[in-house]
Amino acid sequence: MKKLTYVTFIIIAVLTSCNYDNGELIGVQGREDWYQPVPFGMLLIPQGSYTMGNSDQDVPNSRQSKTKVVSLSAFYMDQTEITNNEYRQFVNWVRDSIARKILAEEVDEEYYSNTINSYGEDMDPPSINWYAKMNWSGEEEREALEVMFLPDYERFYKRKQIDTRKLMFEYSWIDYKTAASRFSREQGQIDRSVFIKKDIINVYPDTLAWVHDFTYSYNEPLTNMYFWHPSYDDYPLVGVSWKQARAFSIWRTELLNNYLRGGGYSAVQHFRLPTESEWEWASRGGLDNNQFPWGGPYIRNTAGCFLGNFKPLRGNYVDDGGLNTVKVFSYNPNDYGLFCMAGNVSEWTSNAFDESAYDFAHDMNMDYSYEAKESDPPSLKRKVIRGGSWKDVSYFLHNGTRDYEYQDTAKCYIGFRNVMSFLGRPENNEEL
Repeated sequence: MKKLTYVTFIIIAVLTSCNYDNGELIGVQGREDWYQPVPFGMLLIPQGSYTMGNSDQDVPNSRQSKTKVVSLSAFYMDQTEITNNEYRQFVNWVRDSIARKILAEEVDEEYYSNTINSYGEDMDPPSINWYAKMNWSGEEEREALEVMFLPDYERFYKRKQIDTRKLMFEYSWIDYKTAASRFSREQGQIDRSVFIKKDIINVYPDTLAWVHDFTYSYNEPLTNMYFWHPSYDDYPLVGVSWKQARAFSIWRTELLNNYLRGGGYSAVQHFRLPTESEWEWASRGGLDNNQFPWGGPYIRNTAGCFLGNFKPLRGNYVDDGGLNTVKVFSYNPNDYGLFCMAGNVSEWTSNAFDESAYDFAHDMNMDYSYEAKESDPPSLKRKVIRGGSWKDVSYFLHNGTRDYEYQDTAKCYIGFRNVMSFLGRPENNEEL
């Protein structure tokens, strides 16, 4: 009896200790444990430190490829380069959003999901209903959507095609670096809108890149088919500028987080382009001081087969198995499970290119970025690209080799992949 009374007393004491009225600091109760969901198609890259830069002597480029020990937080990275089919989802989304807006204004407001917000105020502009059925065949709809197609005099053999010049995407992001700068604080810029940057960009890739990048080369078949034909669905996207790659990353973030919030789930970190230091850490696959993602100084395996898609020997492009690009999961992945970190297509990073960046950038999550203005000289519009491509010699496939391209250009040998910063507890509730 005494034992039962003692147990009852303990239970009461425990229950009353969780009461909000006991005057103790106990935090907000009832919050569920949260674990980072693995984004589809991505792999976890653990936190760590490594020696960034070329692993062997590189005298001609020693000023821009110095070695530097950096430490990085954990993040997720796409297992492959973004494919044509994945980017086409973005293009179709923009196309449909424009169509729904036209139909809501010209035909029926049902194409808007909300015209009034939760406070009873008019929304300007209303939000688009992505779940309403699209009607491209109705007579009234066809007439309203005619503005989205090429005019008669621009059609080839009278084929009715979407005018890709009208596929404009408006997006925004927060400039945290400017918001945190001393200059901003001293100027008294307390209005958040000052740090919310907006841009409008055409999202359709430059399919003519295959022609204008190589003047005396017959690449018209790739211009004609590469982006839209099903046979190239799993090939890496090319012909996108740095700004288009950033716009895709922001759209992908909104696509996922809107779905999560709609289901009552917590949002996750945003998708973005990797920093230069993140890209190299992921490329090395945990093998520090190695020239290539697969480790070691050799471009062939023991059977004599090439391990990446590049320009072998004196220009025998087909010797590695691909004349130009190959499917994104070709060749063997590195030790982190990432495909084509060397070769196939070079990849945009988020960083601005500066020859001396290794000297002044921080050694923790190293990052040097600059938002170039239209009026800036070309030297300030350079963005770092990494990994080398199908048209490059093996030097550009080295983990530590740096190169650049201008942010407003689109090339047939440059693509990208996304990363997402790791959030919350490590997987399996274990420390990384």
